[in-house]
Amino acid sequence: MIRFILFIFSILLASDQIPGAKQSKPILLKGGTLHPISSNSIVSDIILKDGKIAKIGKDLLLNKAEVIDITGLHVYPGFIASATTLGLVEINAVRASEDHSEVGKYNPNVRVERAYNPDSELVPITRSNGILNIHLIPKSGRISGTSAVMQLDGWTWEDCIVKAPSGIHINWPWMAIAKHRWEKRSEEKQREDIQNQIKDLKDFFNDSRYYLEAKKNDTEIDVKFESMIPLLERQIPAYIHANRIEQIESAIYFAKEQQIDMVLIGGADSWMVSSLLKENNISVIYEHPLSTPMRRGEAYDIKYVVPKLLYESGVKFCISASSSTFEAPHQRSLPFEAAMAVSYGLPLKEGLRSITLSAAEILGVDKYIGSLEKGKNATVFVSDGDPLLFDTNILSAYIDGRKVDMNDRHKMLRDKYLEKYKQLNIIK
Repeated sequence: MIRFILFIFSILLASDQIPGAKQSKPILLKGGTLHPISSNSIVSDIILKDGKIAKIGKDLLLNKAEVIDITGLHVYPGFIASATTLGLVEINAVRASEDHSEVGKYNPNVRVERAYNPDSELVPITRSNGILNIHLIPKSGRISGTSAVMQLDGWTWEDCIVKAPSGIHINWPWMAIAKHRWEKRSEEKQREDIQNQIKDLKDFFNDSRYYLEAKKNDTEIDVKFESMIPLLERQIPAYIHANRIEQIESAIYFAKEQQIDMVLIGGADSWMVSSLLKENNISVIYEHPLSTPMRRGEAYDIKYVVPKLLYESGVKFCISASSSTFEAPHQRSLPFEAAMAVSYGLPLKEGLRSITLSAAEILGVDKYIGSLEKGKNATVFVSDGDPLLFDTNILSAYIDGRKVDMNDRHKMLRDKYLEKYKQLNIIK
């Protein structure tokens, strides 16, 4: 009975859109304004062939190609949501629709892509705003598991993988000393607890290294320690989630001590330690510019200006919407998060780069996505204007050359109630 209920529930939550068919013939987009991101914008043609960008140039001709005139329109590389649980949660209030967290403190063996639901109703909604790739991350515990870069189109999670694993996620301990009246621990006890949490994490890393050494003598396989090997051997980075300055500094020193590569996720106070980040070649996935300051006395616009401050200090960064599980439905706001940073001083070109090529570079997938360049995946969208503006429409999108369905539940409801008001003669 329980299985039957879960089956019916999954059907109710599933999108009925059919994934795009594999590209069968070349597509020639003619006469549009191309925004390569890696170079200046140009009016040009672009050929998508066998899932790749085959050629960019003026007055291109190709036999047996589907020719689409996009004169007056714009072509951009697909946006990248660089930290999200999209596809791991459908309705936060319904526990059965959540699959972003595992029990226990240390779970480096969790492979988040295997829980991804390509039929989520939130996927086409997100895709409608030009977001065609995501960095799917796990939550919970001290070490949550490994993340993956995914396409927002496919029949199964295997179809959607661009890169997996892309890194291991560590949630840094909260290091601020609480002084509110319901905190029963003394300041000394709180500091002791913080140090014990960091020591516990160091012990896990030490045990992982002992395992790596013991493995040379054919020791019994331990899946948790086995999953740490790519991180210890610097094949993948640690994505460390931290916002406050004391967390960020502690995480940086930990990464140096452990000799691992680090990417900072969150980074609300990253501008305060920009020289330390730059010195240690640490990139920042800056989350949620469209949010309020963390501290009561901070300037109202501090979250808006951090990208500009990072850019001016030479720190490599990209912009992400919030990775909170409650924000999975709002990943569609990603271009507007970047737009807010642009309106507060970040150059427009850098604003677009922060959700395309910079994100791809930080995630280690710039060989495939992030810009319009020959040989890269044909993951692009066509718009009728600047996609950072609210009134711009994304007209069509291609993922690996596959034309994807641009309809979604929001558009269906819009059309439904427009028709209602037409029938009532409220609008024409």
